[in-house]
Amino acid sequence: MSAADTPSSPVRVLLAEDQGMMRDAMALLLGLEEDLEVVALVADGPGIVPAAVEHRVDVAVLDIELPGGSGLEAAAELRERLPSCRVLIVTTFGRPGYLRRAMEAGAAGFLCKDGPVEELAAAIRRVAAGGTVVDPGLAAAALGSEPDPLTARERQLLAAARDGSTVADISARLHLSESTVRNYLSSAIGKTGTRNRTEAARVAYEKGWL
Repeated sequence: MSAADTPSSPVRVLLAEDQGMMRDAMALLLGLEEDLEVVALVADGPGIVPAAVEHRVDVAVLDIELPGGSGLEAAAELRERLPSCRVLIVTTFGRPGYLRRAMEAGAAGFLCKDGPVEELAAAIRRVAAGGTVVDPGLAAAALGSEPDPLTARERQLLAAARDGSTVADISARLHLSESTVRNYLSSAIGKTGTRNRTEAARVAYEKGWL
């Protein structure tokens, strides 16, 4: 770590990870770094922003897939609620579509979980200092990937359809009319070039659009 990357006071870090052993291990290892201080641990999506605001964190390290909401949604909300907080997305799923969405949400970094903790610590320092960090292989893949054609509502409905829910189920859950649900799902099916909502949800998920 260079002097330019070393902050004058410990970087206050929030970790959002739903797997308890992984979360605790990351906190323990990062806690060994003298210039980093893990001040908040979160296990679900809805808990991220309140904890970040309460603890005035400098960097939020967020998984993408969390119970109750994604790290990408939280990243966008943090940009509004706590602009000083920098977001680093750390995920098992290195899909180009996720990287695009992370950058659109205002994230300063995107790493895959298969790297060493030293890489994570260095990334936290860099984004805290105002820089950006992106997995180079994923960045190259993202440049050649097709952009997400789905609207926010289409993504929401495809995500709701992933578990096999019927149109009536989705309609009741999201408080939309069944005709509205059908129209959005039909549009999503057309944009993904698939035959039904199940295939559309699978393709969108594999591309990182959900």
